[in-house]
Amino acid sequence: MTTLIRPRWAARAAALGTASLLAAVALAGLSGPASADTLIHAKYKVTGSTYLAGPGFTLALGPGTLSSTLDASTGKLTAELSMPEATGSFTQFGVIPVTATTQFINDGPTTGKLNLNTGAVSTTSRITLRIVSLTVAGIPIPVGNSCQTGTPAVVRLKSERGFNVLAGGNLAGSYAIPSFSHCGLATPLINLTIPATDNTIALKLGKAKLG
Repeated sequence: MTTLIRPRWAARAAALGTASLLAAVALAGLSGPASADTLIHAKYKVTGSTYLAGPGFTLALGPGTLSSTLDASTGKLTAELSMPEATGSFTQFGVIPVTATTQFINDGPTTGKLNLNTGAVSTTSRITLRIVSLTVAGIPIPVGNSCQTGTPAVVRLKSERGFNVLAGGNLAGSYAIPSFSHCGLATPLINLTIPATDNTIALKLGKAKLG
């Protein structure tokens, strides 16, 4: 196993971003009553992609928004990610063209932690994947209105080098896609193709808008 050592400049930059955020909170507190738990609300523009290991293709995500609330005294955060439907195409068995439109449904808020010393962020989300439409070899396949994973996918993300809570940056992680249900006659085909354990996801957050 290779151990990555974070350069001092990167740690200092992340810490500076955190310090700047906390300084802004302190200044804001001068105009209002003091609070043991100071909450900071921020919104980010989000773009990204996810690699689906089952069919073996990359699905573009966004643009969407991430609305977060940070407890500046503890580093705990909660967030809600809103993404539009995503459509992608791949070739089943290397021969049959397939196009699917997928919706990502939050199962409760995203939770996580901001390291107040380094600025690093880690989050956990529970996402239900719903297939809105499916076309195989140019033929629309009925999937109904409830074609979705039987249980939510647990998506864990960590910030990458250069991430800053004010300027934004990159987060990456991996997750497993559970089996689908309520997809009609397409259920066996979907479960043969999409569920897998080694999917990856990468998100890019834009500059934070506080307030």
